[in-house]
Amino acid sequence: MFDTLLQLPLFQGMTLDDLTMIVEKAKMHFEKRKQGEVIEQAGTTCSQFTFILKGEVEVTTVSPDGVYAFTEYFSSPYLIEPQSLFGLYTTYASTVRAMGEVATVRIDKPTIAQVLFNYEIFRLNYQNIISGRAQNLQRKLWVTPAGLLRERITQFFLVHLERPVGRKVVKIKMENLALMVNETRLNVSKVLNQMQDEGLLTLHRGEIEIHEASLLLDNERV
Repeated sequence: MFDTLLQLPLFQGMTLDDLTMIVEKAKMHFEKRKQGEVIEQAGTTCSQFTFILKGEVEVTTVSPDGVYAFTEYFSSPYLIEPQSLFGLYTTYASTVRAMGEVATVRIDKPTIAQVLFNYEIFRLNYQNIISGRAQNLQRKLWVTPAGLLRERITQFFLVHLERPVGRKVVKIKMENLALMVNETRLNVSKVLNQMQDEGLLTLHRGEIEIHEASLLLDNERV
């Protein structure tokens, strides 16, 4: 258990003695989740840190108007929405489901504030995570894609991803994607089919499966 906890981003750099004291003081709730079980639901209050200790999860975020949705896949160790515990909006933005059997540990907000924040390394780790997310978001906002349609489509994909690596699934109708990138449906279809021929993605009805998101940046060409 200690080895697993030390791999988690918020506990990295801590000594075994520190972690032993935390386990003695903190209220930790260990659970096992089954295939397809919802671990956290979008729109519900975030009142704890939920760590994925073992297994893989799918994280789905739906646009406010319900027009499109992005699904990403993350393996342990993984911390669910650390940015949602504090601030103006303390509800989950995404729904997290188990892919196969998943082991989790939950630590409630009072324990985090009263126990874990007493450790400098924990505070620094948390600040670095939040700062990193804020900096990445700021950079995304200031990226101006070139006039090429392929680059506009690629930027639409990348700006919505938590991590621009790995397999992703985008549920969106072709006509809605065309509206997002200010182009005709026919031209969008041509570019996507070209990207499919190159092995970057697979088109399904109302769905686009991106095989490896990091390859999109290397293939922004007409």
